[in-house]
Amino acid sequence: MDLDDIGGREATLVKHTAKMSEYLFAYGTLQPGRAPAGVAALAAKLRPVGEGFVRGALYDLGRYPGAVPDSRAKSRIAGTVMELPEDKNFLGLLDGYEGFDPKAHGSSEFVRERQMVELSDGRRLECWLYRYNGRIGAKKIIGDGHWRR
Repeated sequence: MDLDDIGGREATLVKHTAKMSEYLFAYGTLQPGRAPAGVAALAAKLRPVGEGFVRGALYDLGRYPGAVPDSRAKSRIAGTVMELPEDKNFLGLLDGYEGFDPKAHGSSEFVRERQMVELSDGRRLECWLYRYNGRIGAKKIIGDGHWRR
């Protein structure tokens, strides 16, 4: 007997309890091998899925970069798609590291938002991305979109 024979009740239960994976597009210090000591243990819980990009500009902010996505831009921001662990507190920990306060978007250095990312194999995944929320001013653009320490 399969699930359809039982009226689909179990199939419905499976649909509602299965957790969909969530992803992060990391373009700076959260990429594999780039995390500073203070966040290395947290970054080690991220599982690399593949290299990818979003359209927009990447700025050199000194010790780390800042991404400003723009779907109309010709330039690309390169990074790594990372699968988030199944820990309901994990995004809150990342928010703290990234200087994002969900209750105060305007005063946060970075704002976490969803963004479609194109992977190098052609797939597209919706990912969390920390968008730079500060003033661009005279900040230097990283022309090739790849942040290097």
